[in-house]
Amino acid sequence: MTQEPADMVEAPQPDGHDESVRDSIARLYADGRAYAEAEVERQKRRAGIAAAGVRDAALLGAAALMLSFGVVVAVLVGLILSLAPALGPLGATGAVLGGTLLAVLILLLLAKARIGRMKRAMKP
Repeated sequence: MTQEPADMVEAPQPDGHDESVRDSIARLYADGRAYAEAEVERQKRRAGIAAAGVRDAALLGAAALMLSFGVVVAVLVGLILSLAPALGPLGATGAVLGGTLLAVLILLLLAKARIGRMKRAMKP
């Protein structure tokens, strides 16, 4: 067994290895930060596309709703005009008004029943 002299003992390297680890960590941090920024931009873009889609759908739905109101008015006026020869103008107007109010009442009662059913289903 030979003993090594004290000056032959290996001394630690002066930060040569540590710098490459630091560089790797710094590069990893920079890459992670770049990835996070790119992901944030991607999510912003997706949110913008979704918002534009919702806006367009709302505008188209509003236009369709207005047109459907126009159709309902046209049907009611047509009913009045077609019933006028048989019932007279006031009779036709009254008949169409009564029928329309009856339909509204039925729809409101159905809505009330649905709300009641929902409340009962949500009770603990």
